[in-house]
Amino acid sequence: MSTLLPTKGAHPLLLKYLAQLALHPLRTKAITTGTLCFLQEVLGSNLSGTPANVSKDASPLVRALGSAHIDTKAVKMAIYGFLVSAPLSHFLIGILQKAFAGQTSTRAKIAQILASNLLIAPIQTSSYLASMAVINGATSLEEVIKTIKAGFFQVIRISWVVSPLSMTIAQKFVPVELWVPFFNAIQFVLGTYFNMRVKQLRLAALKKQKQEEERK
Repeated sequence: MSTLLPTKGAHPLLLKYLAQLALHPLRTKAITTGTLCFLQEVLGSNLSGTPANVSKDASPLVRALGSAHIDTKAVKMAIYGFLVSAPLSHFLIGILQKAFAGQTSTRAKIAQILASNLLIAPIQTSSYLASMAVINGATSLEEVIKTIKAGFFQVIRISWVVSPLSMTIAQKFVPVELWVPFFNAIQFVLGTYFNMRVKQLRLAALKKQKQEEERK
C-alpha cells in the first residue's frame, strides 16, 4: 500500500502522539476529540462574527474569555467530545477495523465503506444530534427525539458524501496507524465550517427578523 503520510521521518510530536495512541488509545482519542470540539465551537463563533454575550459587571478575566467566545457552550462541547463522541467512535471504528483487518481487496474496501455509512454513520449522527439537543437546552426525551428527527437526514447526507471520499483516500494513501489523526483533521475542518455556517445563518435570520419588526 502506498502512503501519503509515512511515519518514517515524521515530526517528533506526531510520533509521540502515535505512541500515546498505541499505549492509551481511548484516553488519547478522548482528549483529542474533546479539545477539537472545544476549538470548533470557539472558532465557529469567532469566524461567524457572533456577538459576545458578556455582562458589563463581569470580571476582566471573564470578559476576556467571553470576548474570545470561550464560554459555557464551548466547555460543554469539550465534555461531549471527551465523554460521548470519542468513546463511541473508538468502539464503532474498532469493530469496523477488526471486521476488515487484513482485507485489501476492492470488494472488502467497498464493503468497509458501506458498513461505515449504513451502520456506523447513523449511530454517530443520532448521538451527535441528541447531544446537541441537550447542550442547547433540551430538557425532555421528546425534545431530544424531535431534534434527531429534524436534523438526521440533513446531517447523514453530508456524512454519506464526506465519509466515502475520506475513507477511499485513507484506504489508498494513509497507513492504518495514521487513520485517527487523518479523520480527526477532516472532522475538525468540516465541523468548524458547519459550525460557522449555522451561526451565520442564525445571525442572518435574526437580522432579517429585526428588520421586519422595524418596518411594522
